[in-house]
Amino acid sequence: MSSDMNQTMHDFKAAMGMMNREAPDTMQAFGGFMNAALSKGALDEKTKELIGLGMAITARCVYCIGIHVEKVLKAGGTHAEIIGVCEVAIVMGGGPALTYIAEVKKALDLFEQQKAG
Repeated sequence: MSSDMNQTMHDFKAAMGMMNREAPDTMQAFGGFMNAALSKGALDEKTKELIGLGMAITARCVYCIGIHVEKVLKAGGTHAEIIGVCEVAIVMGGGPALTYIAEVKKALDLFEQQKAG
């Protein structure tokens, strides 16, 4: 069931590898910006990743959903917190956001299984 998300994450990592090889300056600049924006500041990293997940759901970005579910879990976030983010994303994004909760489930299945095993 999580094989779709596993393929999504594989595809994303392959694309990032290509961009790192072919446009290293751009990727280094973007990576620095992203790291600065998502590092601990007034908000801790887990909170920022939860916000990122909510925005990924409303933006309907499958790749972003996978990335932020993984990062939320690595930052100490819980399944329940992720479901709470899903609830808010549905409020803000309506029916279209609701359909992308399927991608959140795929990511949870994949990354919770990896964490357990």
